[in-house]
Amino acid sequence: MSYIFKLSALLLSLSFLNVAQAAADIPPPPTLAAKSYVLRDFNSGNIVAQQQGNARVEPASLTKLMTAYLSFKALKNGHLELTQTLPVSVKAWKVEGSKMFVEPNKPVTVDELLHGMIIQSGNDASITLAEGIAVTEEAFADLMNKEAARLGMTNTHFMNATGLPDAQHYTTAYDLSLLAAALIQDFPDQYKRLYSTKEYTYNKITQPNRNRLLWLDPFVDGMKTGHTESAGYCLIASAKRSDTRLISVVLGTPSDSARATESQKLLNYGFQFFESRLVYKRGQTINTLKVWKGSENTIVATVANDLFVTLPKGEYARVKAKVISKQPLIAPISAGQEVGTIQFTIDDKVVDERKLVAAKKIEIAGIFGRAWDSIKLMLQ
Repeated sequence: MSYIFKLSALLLSLSFLNVAQAAADIPPPPTLAAKSYVLRDFNSGNIVAQQQGNARVEPASLTKLMTAYLSFKALKNGHLELTQTLPVSVKAWKVEGSKMFVEPNKPVTVDELLHGMIIQSGNDASITLAEGIAVTEEAFADLMNKEAARLGMTNTHFMNATGLPDAQHYTTAYDLSLLAAALIQDFPDQYKRLYSTKEYTYNKITQPNRNRLLWLDPFVDGMKTGHTESAGYCLIASAKRSDTRLISVVLGTPSDSARATESQKLLNYGFQFFESRLVYKRGQTINTLKVWKGSENTIVATVANDLFVTLPKGEYARVKAKVISKQPLIAPISAGQEVGTIQFTIDDKVVDERKLVAAKKIEIAGIFGRAWDSIKLMLQ
């Protein structure tokens, strides 16, 4: 059983694997001097453009997004405090690569370490935070992998908190876009407080944020750079114009300036040709579905979170939606249980679909109600 209806002007948005396929007159994404890239719409989760998005790559210092995510989680859970001081191990002090220049005999606060890791890309800060959370960097890497699995980063494996090269330390542009979106979604205050900061001074040493787009594009408000010889120059950038936020992941460019230039091209492409709109608010009634053997005969189908759709500009007038019920829906049904899907189409081509969930709990009916519905089901 299905219910078909035209999307109104107020019914506005969702998530597809490649929304550019929805309109033939949208130009292809720009050709970038990069090994791989992904452009994600933050609100809908739609992938606007990608090239080798699932190819395995070395993340370099983009790894520190996960180190930051777990640090923010520890702060939220009360396992760390911003004013708390952490000891600096010899391992952290001697680590190679970029540093914030912590010292073993000098107390350093969690807040200072977060600034040093995010703005200065300090490997020493990353290890100190990892050891403060999990005692050893190896144990912290286990936490990183568990969190990656929870976030759906199925092609990612971490071996350290810094991104220093290791054959078993890898990810993909798509997985990194998931992580970047989760960090902004789950810790918006920390993101706003730290990731747009252009420089930071610690131990009388001032270092600039390596994300050049913070100076070049007023709409860019964060994320993170990365570089090793084998990974090339990498940049995750997030920009917001009006109510639309895009996240670009550009990996393996040939230079520091190229990662900024290529990321800018990708963001401009997304903002110029696509738009994201709200279709349904969380808990809003989308349809009423038949229930069998329940204390009530119908149930309201809704969405668990605000539902956005990203489409090429000008395409919303052509979108149709179809609700498909998981029939037979037999009680008991719990609140939040999946009860169907909603498909979005243009010219009969599915451009996306999302789960529909029960708005409330439906108890099982009495013995006579169950028996009567059993008979009706057999006669269908």
